Amino acid sequence: MRSEQRVTQVKPPRDPSLIRSVDRAVAILDLLARDGLRAGAEVARDLGVHRSTALRLLGTLERHGLVERDSRTAKYRLGHRLPQLASVVTGEFDLRFAARPVCERLAAALGETVTLDVLDADEIVPIEQASGSTSVVSVNWLGSRTPIHCTASGKVILAFAPPDVRQRLLARPLERRTPHTIVDRGELEDQLTAAVEAGFARTYQELEVGLDAIAAPVRSAEGAVVGAIDVSGPAHRLQEGDRPELVDLTREAAADLSRRLGYRSPTTQN
Repeated sequence: MRSEQRVTQVKPPRDPSLIRSVDRAVAILDLLARDGLRAGAEVARDLGVHRSTALRLLGTLERHGLVERDSRTAKYRLGHRLPQLASVVTGEFDLRFAARPVCERLAAALGETVTLDVLDADEIVPIEQASGSTSVVSVNWLGSRTPIHCTASGKVILAFAPPDVRQRLLARPLERRTPHTIVDRGELEDQLTAAVEAGFARTYQELEVGLDAIAAPVRSAEGAVVGAIDVSGPAHRLQEGDRPELVDLTREAAADLSRRLGYRSPTTQN
């Protein structure tokens, strides 16, 4: 009877752009989210597929931690990896939401482009941006990927990274993006040490000729550096010593965002 119902079941036209197995896997996650524990045969029935197909899909999802099989009942439920993936999305959303007014205020005060940058794998990626009034050319940095060693935000994140992460990233070849890029590991490590002591880092035409930047670290509630507030602009406007407010305002903005994320420095705990 059930097989006959599956055959006569009216289904909406299938979008040719969809990958059927992925579409079915998502349907399984939706099913388990709605109904909780389900046996393989029940999943097959609800999806309108053969039991072996459902079990293959469930086995693949289980291998990646997206579903789990109860050893006592042999039924499936959502897996432990889903909260981990959700926390990444939620964390980035919360970070961007908190950063938006901070970036906008700093961009308005300095008249330059301000981004919130994070480390993704081994590269720096801006996830929020605000442009100042004096930015003649509006560059959209969002989503761009740049080497960590030739960006101000990358130097800050690298400077405060755990030792194992720092060693791994410094062990990679340092690409020369411009004639000014720091490609000597010893020189770069000296700059990282200085960044920890000063609370900020700078680049001078190291990513692009004519582009300078300054960045300060952003901390989570636990104190870990999770990103950096980065101010970038034409080299002639960001020269060291010409605008002392660049350092102060950039560090203040990073500290403000850190407080919004729940961080309290040791000097302000009480």
